[in-house]
Amino acid sequence: MNQIKQPEIGEILTKDASSHLLGAFCGGSSLRTLIVLGSVHGNETSGTRAIERIVPKLENIKEKLNGRVFLIAGNTRALKAEKRFIDADLNRHFTEQRLRDSLPDSPVAPKCSEDLEMRELLEIFNAVLSSAREEVFVLDLHSTSAEGAPFGTVGDTLRNREFTLKFPITFLLGIEEQLDGTILEYLNNRGAVTLGFEAGQHAAKSSIDNHEALIWLALKNSEVLPEISKVDVSEYRKILKASTGDRKVLEIRYRHAIKPEDEFSMLPGFENFQPVERGQLLANQKSGPVTAPESGVIMMPLYQKQGEDGFFIAREISRFWLGVSRILRKLNVADLIHLLPGVNRVEGEFGTFEVNTRVARFFPLQIFHLLGFRKRRWHGTKLIVTRRNFDTVSPFQNEIFVNK
Repeated sequence: MNQIKQPEIGEILTKDASSHLLGAFCGGSSLRTLIVLGSVHGNETSGTRAIERIVPKLENIKEKLNGRVFLIAGNTRALKAEKRFIDADLNRHFTEQRLRDSLPDSPVAPKCSEDLEMRELLEIFNAVLSSAREEVFVLDLHSTSAEGAPFGTVGDTLRNREFTLKFPITFLLGIEEQLDGTILEYLNNRGAVTLGFEAGQHAAKSSIDNHEALIWLALKNSEVLPEISKVDVSEYRKILKASTGDRKVLEIRYRHAIKPEDEFSMLPGFENFQPVERGQLLANQKSGPVTAPESGVIMMPLYQKQGEDGFFIAREISRFWLGVSRILRKLNVADLIHLLPGVNRVEGEFGTFEVNTRVARFFPLQIFHLLGFRKRRWHGTKLIVTRRNFDTVSPFQNEIFVNK
């Protein structure tokens, strides 16, 4: 294979886009890539502070890296203002319509601060992804307003799962599929392997430590950091093990979506992973008391003014069902789902099916989950289910990318 000349991404970006780059390193002949995003929410500073710790350390070993590393600040304007966002949540901003409006030839002018942020980030993402010749990995670093152990959030593809299982962390499946317009869903559907990480409470020093540990392990697990670097990541593994406890896999069962006019107020004292019972009072809002619709553990209870998610409820998934899911997907069973009664393809949309629940009501929703169909939307009596692109195969390792 011919040696690949690595592009200097920072040199081809506009000034506004390059202001997001906290560090960019290229080493070796590999174009395996790790992207790290911090402070997509401007009040969550532990990610960018962890990145700032790592930059000088990577500078010392950049020649030994086996690929590319891009360390990126997300919502730079909100970060300066110390707010979650300025006009709109950047991590709900990557919708199909806004992405079309942000194309290079689009006549649509930015309407708010987050429109500008998204366009600047898209410039970076397009430059990095278009030049990728091997696997691309993405970390999105977050923190929570509530106390509790750290955890990962994972879009449900086998490639995401396999990468995440290399880390000593509990992770949640299905949370990203409950939301529209997240950055990781956008990057996942462009072929990257993605992992979100909630490192702990916003202001806790341990959140910075946990984020730094995750980045070092990601460098190792992505093979961007080779053995020749002689960087010992065992201490970072111990940090994550100590903070996360026993590793589990959970799935999101319920999201309590809110709007400012709801006047949502979480009851005090809830923490991530705290058990709740069906019918238990969790919060109050203008329309009345808010109770748990089912039993499970509460995740990300909202204790800040800005936000669209009051709380989530999750349950643990057994490793047996994860194994069954893996086998079914490797066999491409999802490609046959349209043969079931009441299930039809949605033309022009990959991995999307329309389910007539009057016909297919006997068909358990968990079967869709096993096959990766976690995104659900209702159109009348019909359920629209979608799975992620590139579940088992990377677009960056196709032969068309080699020797270019």
